[in-house]
Amino acid sequence: MSEQHRVLLPRPKIGPLRQVARRLLAAFGVLWLTVLIVYLDRGHYSDAADGKVSFLDCVYYTTVTLSTTGYGDIAPAGDGARIANILLVTPLRVLFLIILIGTTLEALTDRTREQWRQSRWRSRLRDHTLVVGFGTKGRSAAQTLLSTGVNRDRIVVIDANHRVVDSANDEGFASVLGDATRSDVLARAEVRRARQIVIATQRDDTAVLVTLTARQLNSRLKIVAAVREEENVPLLRQSGADSVITSASAAGRLLGLSVLSPNASSVMEDLISQGTGLRLNERPVTKAEVGRSPRECTDLVVSVVRGHRLLGYDDPEATPIQPTDRVVVILRSAAAARAAGAGREPDGAER
Repeated sequence: MSEQHRVLLPRPKIGPLRQVARRLLAAFGVLWLTVLIVYLDRGHYSDAADGKVSFLDCVYYTTVTLSTTGYGDIAPAGDGARIANILLVTPLRVLFLIILIGTTLEALTDRTREQWRQSRWRSRLRDHTLVVGFGTKGRSAAQTLLSTGVNRDRIVVIDANHRVVDSANDEGFASVLGDATRSDVLARAEVRRARQIVIATQRDDTAVLVTLTARQLNSRLKIVAAVREEENVPLLRQSGADSVITSASAAGRLLGLSVLSPNASSVMEDLISQGTGLRLNERPVTKAEVGRSPRECTDLVVSVVRGHRLLGYDDPEATPIQPTDRVVVILRSAAAARAAGAGREPDGAER
């Protein structure tokens, strides 16, 4: 798999310096443990040079033994020393060698384990959401999806910046490193089995190319794209986007509304801030609402979705509500509802 186009699944990370330090400590531990064993039994060893085995000779014997060099100038002469070599020194030699080649073994093991994890991840990935671009817009979109109940493992981030992908991994998202305008990159993110894609790139032309590529690979995919300039909205829609958000114009309108009507601006900000205060929700109509006017519904209906048309609550065509309609309503968020409930007595009377 190319280094520039690869899948990265979230996993706990250990720094390279820490890994090296662990290996060195383990190797030195094995070395000095073996030195201690040999030194305590030094009377049963013979030295071809002078017949005596000093502490330095024990260290020397240990190093050449653990490294399997074995010059033979110092050797166990007694039965006890030979038994100690069989039962203790030889296993420690094997352990020492494993530590020395541990980097290679770990690399092979990690690669095999990572391939297995990716294979398992791909086989289970269905009806997920792709987020192309994990900047301010993409991260906010992902957090909004999480706050509405979407599982973190149902979101896949695509970005060409390695640091951004690492950041998404640190937040627990599976990520694909690469250019989302390329079909092979989208294929690695299983776009053919995805339910929807959020395109939050930095450039409008990139958003158009990603939209065209995604639509070509999955005709049923719901595509939501963000653009900076309003003049590019028709181009995104012609490219296959189902919904286009103009970030610059929307921010400008919110700024203007804040100047003219600060309270209205606060309400708008409340609506788009997930998890606090009010929230917008699209849902199917209930049996009790069929045949009624949008004004007669229990929830505050602001729009009626009929086929591919969006009807205002006061549009004459929105009445009566039909069984196949969907309604966009304003609800109180769960956190706000709990806070409101906490301010009431069990019998409903306010404190």
